[in-house]
Amino acid sequence: MKVVVTGATGNAGTSVVRALAAEPAVSEVIGFARRLPRYEVPGVRWVAGNVDPGGADLAGLFARDGADGVAVVHLAWKFQPTHDPLETWRTNVLGSIRVFEECARARVDALVYASSVGAYSPGPADGSRVDETWPTHGWPGAAYTREKAYLERCLDGFEAAHQHMRVVRIRPAFLFKEASASEQRRIFAGPLLPWKLIRPGLVPVVPAVGGLRFQALHTDDAAEAYRAAVLRPVRGPFNLAAEPVLDTASVARLLHARTLPLPAAAARAALAAVWRMRLVPAAPGLLDAVLRLPLLYADRARQELGWAPTRTATEALGAFLEGLQSGSGLDTPPLAGAGARAGGLHRR
Repeated sequence: MKVVVTGATGNAGTSVVRALAAEPAVSEVIGFARRLPRYEVPGVRWVAGNVDPGGADLAGLFARDGADGVAVVHLAWKFQPTHDPLETWRTNVLGSIRVFEECARARVDALVYASSVGAYSPGPADGSRVDETWPTHGWPGAAYTREKAYLERCLDGFEAAHQHMRVVRIRPAFLFKEASASEQRRIFAGPLLPWKLIRPGLVPVVPAVGGLRFQALHTDDAAEAYRAAVLRPVRGPFNLAAEPVLDTASVARLLHARTLPLPAAAARAALAAVWRMRLVPAAPGLLDAVLRLPLLYADRARQELGWAPTRTATEALGAFLEGLQSGSGLDTPPLAGAGARAGGLHRR
C-alpha cells in the first residue's frame, strides 16, 4: 500500500509517518508538507506543496503508481493567524475539501481524516462522557471548532457520494509529546511564555480556571490508531483519549506548585485583552470552546482498531512540560526547537 500523509512535518504528522514507515504492509510513505524538513525517516519520501486551492497537484500525488492500494491521511491544518479567520478557512476548510475531492478523483481506497474533540458540540451538563454519536456542531465562537464542525458536515455528504472509499474520522483529545512543545508554545502562547521557567519548583502557583477539565493523549499513541485505521477495513469516527481526565491540579502536581482559583470569566477577560493587543496568538473563543468540550469514550477504537494507549494522559502532559523546559524539537519547520535560534536544533 502507498500512503500519503498531508501535514506530515507537524506534531501528529511526524509520529504518523514513523508509524507507517515501520509497517511491513506499507510499501511507500509520502510526507507532504508546505516546507521540506531536514528530518529523515527511513522509508519516507518528502514532497513540498500545500493543499490550498490552486496548490500542488494532489491528483498526481494520490495516484496509484502500481501500488495495490492507496490511502491518504489528511492532517494538514493551519492554526494561525487567529486575527484573520479567512486565511485559516482557506487552508483548513477549502484546502481539506480539495483533498477530499482529489481523493475521489484519484479513486484512493481510504481517506483517514484528522478531526478532533473540538468538532463536538458542548458536552452534557452533568459532565458524563460521550461516544462517536454525540453531535458534531462544534462551538461557534472559535475558528478551530467552527472549521472542524463544518468539515464533519462536508464529509457526511462526501461519504454518501463515494461509498467505494473508506472514510475514517479520527477524533483525538489533546495530543502532546516532548518534541511538539516548542511548536505548541508558539501556536497558543506566543513569545510571552517564559518556557525556561516552566519546571518543578520554579512555578509557585498555577491558575485553576473554573470548570477546566480535559483529556490528553501521547501523539505516538495516536499515531498507532492512524496506522490501524489505514490498514484495517474500518469506517466512520473514532474517539481517542487516555486516562485520567486532567485539570489544573494535574498540571500543578507535575510542577510541584499550588493552585489559585480563577473564575472562567476573569480568565477569558484577561486572554481577550492580551489577544487584542496581539501579545498572545490564542483567541478568547478558544478558551470558551475548551471549557465546553465533552469528555470522550474511546471504546470503539479499542474494539475495532485493536488500539490502546501505552502512556497515561499524565505522562503525555509530562512529556510536553519536559519539552517546554528543554526547548526540544525536531528538524522540521513546525517543530523547530527553541534552540534553532541559536543555530542548532534539539533532537528527541
